Amino acid sequence: MNFQGEKILLVEDDQTLNFIIRDNLEQNGYLVTTTADGEAAVKAFKSGKFSLCLLDVMLPKKDGFTVAKEIREIDDHVPIIFLTARSMTEDRITGLTIGGDDYITKPFSMEELLLKIRIFLKRSLNIMDTSPDQVYFKVGKFNFYFDSLVLDDQVDRKTLTYKEAELLRYFCDNPNKVLSRSDILKQVWGSDDYYLGRSLDVFISRLRKYLGSDDSIKILNLHGIGFRFNAVITKN
Repeated sequence: MNFQGEKILLVEDDQTLNFIIRDNLEQNGYLVTTTADGEAAVKAFKSGKFSLCLLDVMLPKKDGFTVAKEIREIDDHVPIIFLTARSMTEDRITGLTIGGDDYITKPFSMEELLLKIRIFLKRSLNIMDTSPDQVYFKVGKFNFYFDSLVLDDQVDRKTLTYKEAELLRYFCDNPNKVLSRSDILKQVWGSDDYYLGRSLDVFISRLRKYLGSDDSIKILNLHGIGFRFNAVITKN
């Protein structure tokens, strides 16, 4: 799939790194808008249409997490990747739970960054996919369209984040089974990490809230083991 011409918002206050990232992205055919502070980033996002956002965490005027929250108020599904030198585990949890899609710690290779961008752009463009062969689940009274990140019960319609959708899909692929925390983390996050496990609990709480209007659906916490997703599932 060719992503040339896709617009990326790059927010990085280190001028050298800003130049290097922008130069590499442009060499790969992306259209890049750059800003060096959080206020300018929000303004740029409001005035343009972007396929993906790269946000440094440590920014002047508004930090990257605040920028991400404001972007999420405008757009539920644009991919957000955090770029930061901060390796504090609390930052990783914060970045994921406020709606970020991934987190890459400096120093990083451009090959790694470009790969992540391609992965998330591919998923993002699937949001516009209305083809009948997209992955669909009937979950109790809910319709779950994985490729479109949509969960609806014909009364309310919710656009999920990528991680929310991936977690719900994993549950739907494994209904009424005991699923270990380790297996969930490896399948959805790609790593069995203690601190990502804390983030998992936040995502579980979100899904319980989204599915709470159907009493037949339960996400049971099995102490010391993991979870069991009790629901009647039909898959296309």
